[in-house]
Amino acid sequence: MRFPPVVPGDPISVSATLFMTFARCPDQALGRLHGVFPEESVVSFKGGLAHRVFARHLGRGPIPDAELQQACREEIGAGLNPKLNAIGLRPSQLAVVIREVGDLYQRFKALSSEGFQASEVYIEVEPQSGVRLKGSIDAVFDDTDGVRLVDWKTGGLYETEQQLGFYAMLWTLDRDEVPVRVEAVSVGSGERLGYAPTESTVNQTAAEVAAMVNELRRSFSHGIEHLERIAGPWCSYCPLLDSCPEGAAAVRIGTPRAGRDVVVTPPDEQ
Repeated sequence: MRFPPVVPGDPISVSATLFMTFARCPDQALGRLHGVFPEESVVSFKGGLAHRVFARHLGRGPIPDAELQQACREEIGAGLNPKLNAIGLRPSQLAVVIREVGDLYQRFKALSSEGFQASEVYIEVEPQSGVRLKGSIDAVFDDTDGVRLVDWKTGGLYETEQQLGFYAMLWTLDRDEVPVRVEAVSVGSGERLGYAPTESTVNQTAAEVAAMVNELRRSFSHGIEHLERIAGPWCSYCPLLDSCPEGAAAVRIGTPRAGRDVVVTPPDEQ
């Protein structure tokens, strides 16, 4: 495949998250590039910790039940302390999160690991000058007819199409081979969603990424402060909400913003 030409401009780093964000709301993606990110949350911390535990299992073997709590604390110390400090969990609240991660891990152990090759495979490529594409693939499996890329989900399966397409494109650019399948797997339910990429689909994704880069670069060069705003469920978590009438209206008629990241306080601390 060949990544399309793009307009010249400032260096830009594109992740699967940025690509997904742009697809649902270009202005939110622009905010990310200006350094405006959503607040760290209990939900994202729990998901990050679960992913580290899954990778540890695949790389080192099953974690005994008696050692899971210590394994979680080691993984937190190895890379999640900044997030832990940002959300300010009390020790008893962290214990609740670790128990929930333990429940997810029990479900994860029931999934097949046949053909496993590698976990947390980080890829970074520069297909055009100043355009850096990057991503971390949760797991790579070697199936009988080729490579399968898997993204673990600790919640429901939604908005996965752009993410999976991005990973298929990234792998193809880096390895010069189209994966035979990309899929998202819900650890909680065991549900799988995915598809078999082709040269046509990875080139289509590359064209969409290039179009996004062009629009973002033009906004930089012309000093455009806002791009198109598209309201939806994601507005509840958007760091631009306070200055976005469209998002504020969506939140008023949808799920309250304050409803996220709830941690149950144990009775002895109530």
